[in-house]
Amino acid sequence: MKTADQQPSAQTRAILDDLRRIVRVLRESSRAAEQGFGVSSAQLFVLRTLADAPALSLTAVAERTHTHQSSVSVVVRRLVERGLVRRSVSEQDGRVRELSLTARGAKLLQRAPLAAQDELIAGLEHLGTEQRNGLASALSTLVQVMRLTDEPAAMFFEEDAADPAAARKSPTHDE
Repeated sequence: MKTADQQPSAQTRAILDDLRRIVRVLRESSRAAEQGFGVSSAQLFVLRTLADAPALSLTAVAERTHTHQSSVSVVVRRLVERGLVRRSVSEQDGRVRELSLTARGAKLLQRAPLAAQDELIAGLEHLGTEQRNGLASALSTLVQVMRLTDEPAAMFFEEDAADPAAARKSPTHDE
């Protein structure tokens, strides 16, 4: 049995509850995208990003999705393999590979909802600079305290989409 001083504070519980809400929405969005459209939420997010421009480099996609280039590269590779995105050599600079939607990718997007990541980014951008800086600092400290700084920052739930067995094993409710 826990003593009173071992109980989480009300503030800690409130933070955990809010994190659970965010993770739940992200997970549900990913499941819905996978079940309804055969793509992960991360893949849907990249497709939406590519729909906003005629052609983008991998670096530009990473910047627009606020994700490290190596994480976006994995998602893009899967989209190319599925025929939803095409890679081509830039007409302006032959050293640059450009990414663009295929007709199949554009057709999928016409039916698909926004990814939860779009709402998360909009919410973060809605915060004032001071709030965003405080949140960034607090999360950075939390990651350091949890010794997670060396963990890859993959796009949300993309690893589940790569392994259908892992997606089936994931819990259906918050723990």
